[in-house]
Amino acid sequence: MKEHGEPVFPCEIKKTKQREEIFKILSEETMPISAVDIYHRLMQTNEKANYAISTVYRALGAFEEKGYVTKSTLITGDMAYYEWNYGAHRHYAICLQCHKLIPLKQCPFEHAKIETGSDNFTITGHKLELYGYCKECK
Repeated sequence: MKEHGEPVFPCEIKKTKQREEIFKILSEETMPISAVDIYHRLMQTNEKANYAISTVYRALGAFEEKGYVTKSTLITGDMAYYEWNYGAHRHYAICLQCHKLIPLKQCPFEHAKIETGSDNFTITGHKLELYGYCKECK
């Protein structure tokens, strides 16, 4: 379920067939997805395609550089996950056994006024991951 409507391919990024297909996968996903999973989806949808995993990483890098994609590396693994940036951020509870990502309904810091105790630091963002066990793994 998307909260912000259907995204449109960003005009400031060079449009290629591969980037369009990667964009389509990202924009249809409701949860973060790894580059490897994107690559496998590309190969499933077009078996004749000759994609390299490096193409997926380069496209994700271009989207991330312009702020269209959010990249997260979870403490439970080495793999990075990507999701389309709809302008709002999400936090996740992560199962330590099956690695399922469960989105939190709201940001715990949404209405918090956080003081750094110093004028030498301006907060521009944050990241929060909660770890535990999902209902199935408990």
